[in-house]
Amino acid sequence: MNGFFEAVKENASFVGVCMITVIAITLIAYAAEKLAKRRNGSTDRVLATRKVVMIGMFGAISGILYCFDFGIPIAPSFYKLDFSELPALIAGFAFGPVAGVLVEFVKQLVKLLLKSTSTAFVGDLANYLIGCMLVLPASVIYQFHKSKHSALIGCVVGTIVMTIFGTWFNAVYLLPTFSRLFGMPLDAILGMGAAINPRVTNLTNFVILMVAPINIIKGTGISALTMLIYKKISPIIKYGNSELQSVKAAE
Repeated sequence: MNGFFEAVKENASFVGVCMITVIAITLIAYAAEKLAKRRNGSTDRVLATRKVVMIGMFGAISGILYCFDFGIPIAPSFYKLDFSELPALIAGFAFGPVAGVLVEFVKQLVKLLLKSTSTAFVGDLANYLIGCMLVLPASVIYQFHKSKHSALIGCVVGTIVMTIFGTWFNAVYLLPTFSRLFGMPLDAILGMGAAINPRVTNLTNFVILMVAPINIIKGTGISALTMLIYKKISPIIKYGNSELQSVKAAE
């Protein structure tokens, strides 16, 4: 806990940039959700009381999942895979894109409180942004037409957007920043990639051969799990057991 607050003090300006980014993404999600509700004739509030409670719960679950990351053999050991976007995507489908991106934000807070930050918040911001690139497009598409077909399209689009953004973001910002923060020459990072895949000869090859596959695997896995379980649990998520029984009794 002390390490977390010390990191906040040392990186106050960067934390401020992170918060502005979170607000901007939330506003984009809000505008998209309002447009979808207007088109569908819905009068539901974007942040009703139950939604706020569920955002907190799903964010906590997501934060715990985030702590259980693991390496994969196709990339250097500092790249980790986790499935913490699963609760965020389910919340995005159930309650809209605002809920999805707010779950991503709560996830970061929970993770920081549990494990602090080992990357001066750079890795945490990257995880938030890349996670939103999956959750936001998928949940927006689903909100405009709620069907299994549109959910599948949303997941595919979200995975593609996340992969493209994640690959680009690693090349132009994340890897150079890590290199500067930890005093590790970029050539050394590329060398770690070349030791796994000899075709890695430059930064472009590195992110295409190392980063893109991770995002594809992550997006595909989370999308598949969401498609398998969402319809089964969505009535309970949206209404709760007692209210669901009342709805069934009235039918």
